[in-house]
Amino acid sequence: MDAPDKPDSPIGSADNVLRLIAAFEQHDKLRVADVSRMLGVARSTAHRLLRVLVAHGFASQDELSKAYIVGPSLLRLAVSISRGLDLTTVAAPVMAELVDELGETVHLAVLQGPEVFFLESIETPKPLRVGARAGHLRPAYATATGRVLLSELSDEELQAHLPSVLSALTRRTVTDREELASVLATARRQGYAWSLGESEEDVASVAVPVRNASGRIAAALAAAAPPSRLGEEDVASIAAKLTFGATRISSLLL
Repeated sequence: MDAPDKPDSPIGSADNVLRLIAAFEQHDKLRVADVSRMLGVARSTAHRLLRVLVAHGFASQDELSKAYIVGPSLLRLAVSISRGLDLTTVAAPVMAELVDELGETVHLAVLQGPEVFFLESIETPKPLRVGARAGHLRPAYATATGRVLLSELSDEELQAHLPSVLSALTRRTVTDREELASVLATARRQGYAWSLGESEEDVASVAVPVRNASGRIAAALAAAAPPSRLGEEDVASIAAKLTFGATRISSLLL
């Protein structure tokens, strides 16, 4: 049984919260038992500290494992602090060139639990366009960016990044796990993925991987457009242009 909680001083509580945030540097996931042991506090206190982080967006609870992972607010803070050297800064000039070349909005995203987190977006100036998604989260299984990021995961890793139920976001969303596995296999084989009105009815997108120095997928680079301007017949040519841009970004990360 947990030891009874003792009243915490404001300084002690702040110290524990900061130590807990710092722990995410070394751990992809934290459970209540881990935090209790790490901070030397009762499980009830550890749970309360984690819920404080969740309430402010600094942590999220993984639906499948119930463990806690880095949340969107902490990701945004990390991105903001590291603007001078991070992936976003390296990618932005290439993304701007792709917007000019493709005439569509371009996104850069990373995997965050069962969702994709959009690090950066550069909008096309066209009046009818897909808006910026920077700072937003979307379900990975239904997006082109997410499918690219999921495509090379092991079966065990993949299950950790999928919700227990694949909900239909639109009438076109793939909700069958076997069908999704086939979609991911195709993305892995072809080197790109697409989503045509599956995450949002009025959004079509194509995404390719951006790889780090070790060859692993570090992010997804995507073009997004209204379905009237991006049909299945356009996917391969857009993917080729995105792949060239992603290769340039990867070379700058080496």
